[in-house]
Amino acid sequence: MEHGGVLSYKKKDEVLIDFSSNINPLMAPKGLKKALSASFNNLLVYPDIRYRSLKKVTAQYLKCGPENIVLGNGAVEIIDNFCSMFKRVVLCTPCFSEYGLRALVHNKPVLELPYLPDFLPDIAGLEKKLRAGDLLILGNPNNPTGLRIEKTALLQIYSLVQKTGIFLLLDEAFYEFCPPDYDSIALFKKDGYKNICIIRAATKFFGLPGIRLGYACTSTDTAAALSKIEMAWHINAFAEAAAPAIFFDEDFIAKSKAYIQKERVFLLENIEKYGTSGEIKLQAYKSQCNFILLKVLNAKDTDALKFFEKKGILIRTCSSFKTLGDNHIRIAVRSHKDNCKFINAISSKRSK
Repeated sequence: MEHGGVLSYKKKDEVLIDFSSNINPLMAPKGLKKALSASFNNLLVYPDIRYRSLKKVTAQYLKCGPENIVLGNGAVEIIDNFCSMFKRVVLCTPCFSEYGLRALVHNKPVLELPYLPDFLPDIAGLEKKLRAGDLLILGNPNNPTGLRIEKTALLQIYSLVQKTGIFLLLDEAFYEFCPPDYDSIALFKKDGYKNICIIRAATKFFGLPGIRLGYACTSTDTAAALSKIEMAWHINAFAEAAAPAIFFDEDFIAKSKAYIQKERVFLLENIEKYGTSGEIKLQAYKSQCNFILLKVLNAKDTDALKFFEKKGILIRTCSSFKTLGDNHIRIAVRSHKDNCKFINAISSKRSK
């Protein structure tokens, strides 16, 4: 399984509860349908090729300047464009598979450095291996581990960026799900985002994988360089109409953050309590976002996949993530009802 998210996946006539896809269980903001309906006539004309209004709205949400905004047909398009611009791509593994795949599409060499055993970046190892012209891509939080880079560690990495003459691409697609410890966009504003780009997206937190709207904040020079290789009209009219409807729905944003925090704690506590009591024995790693990495203690990930399918649940096997092996799975934080079903599946005890 290369990616999660198979909504139509069925076991005979039963649709499985999809724990493989890390989408906000509260789905999209309520006002979105009205905004999209009102924008129908925009489908009949070309979008503004410079996306001035969309960049202004996105800049207001991210609290940076419109001149710092980069847009993409999903975050992956932005990642792809960056991979095309640098000599070599450096990754810390395990990580999102598209980083390496996009580099290979552009015939770029890829250097992979494993995370430390606690899934924190090996800063000493990076310092030894990085060289001018490299693009270092880090998930923050990282997929599939669910961990944020600590602020002090991120500042150390950024110091390496400046020292070695490389570029840091921070993939923060899951940022809004995390505790409010720091905001990378605010953190690097004083530096003018020199040699750094912070990517976010509407896909996960706003529950809109079909809209394909990625956005990022970087220096004006980097934004200008990217504009020269971007495809014309790469953002569709519905994505442009969705932005103001989702970015300024403060009630939805607050409720989503609180809900994920509560349900993440519920899952972690109950997996710790019941994870080794059932047929499939699981150990949860710490997580700071809307998914949890689990180690399967007594079987392979494919065995766990079959076990949960019988329980009406689809999980994400993780053998495709380099360095994890064949004994890890990943689950999303879903609705409380669904989360209870997962806990019940691993234990004879009922969760409420």
